Amino acid sequence: MSSVVDYEINAEPRSDTGKGASRRLRRAGKVPGIMYGASKEPTQVAFTHLELLNKLGNEKFFSKVLKIKLGSGEESAVIKDLQRHPYKPVILHMDLQRVSATEKLRMHIPLHFVNAAIAPGVKEGGLVSHNIVEIEVQCLPKDLPEFIEVDLSHLGLNAVLHLSDLKTPGGVEVVELLHGKKHNQAVVSIHMPRAEEEEKPAAVVAEGEAAAAAGAAAPAAGAAASAAEADKKPEKK
Repeated sequence: MSSVVDYEINAEPRSDTGKGASRRLRRAGKVPGIMYGASKEPTQVAFTHLELLNKLGNEKFFSKVLKIKLGSGEESAVIKDLQRHPYKPVILHMDLQRVSATEKLRMHIPLHFVNAAIAPGVKEGGLVSHNIVEIEVQCLPKDLPEFIEVDLSHLGLNAVLHLSDLKTPGGVEVVELLHGKKHNQAVVSIHMPRAEEEEKPAAVVAEGEAAAAAGAAAPAAGAAASAAEADKKPEKK
């Protein structure tokens, strides 16, 4: 049974700004944030940390248009920036961009790779290498996808899928491709794993090192032998 994702966030306006105000909010279990865009003045807001942390555990939350319930009103926005604590499960700050139904927005969307197990290249012993795991797209809010699916079922050995090979929904453009063909990056490929170093070459290397060591020792041994012979010769009277 699939779970229903709630794309609503409760927010409250705040008037205090600055580092001191943000620290006080965090101690009270709140997350400071800001909403901007859509030709409106930026609005300083605060969220309940526990509610926000639970919702952000779902990947889809980052690629959907969210409903921000602010007082008696409601705003549509997307997450543009999220600051987390370096090692604690704590959200420090969140930036939201308001969206307009008639204006295109840019968002980073995750890639979902499917059918890798049945890819011909994998069946031949190849490994799948992911070069990109998300892409930036441009579209109207109504066309914003939760993810882009990448089908590997026909990918052979040493084959590569590029950005231009991705199948995007109608009205969705890949931002990198808007800059020309030179930006057509590789997304995923299948290649044979590098063979581990065999024992035989290692043994040959060891023999070579031993021979080199013996060669270096030979002149010293010869010099020692010559000195010994010189000691045996009787001194001239």
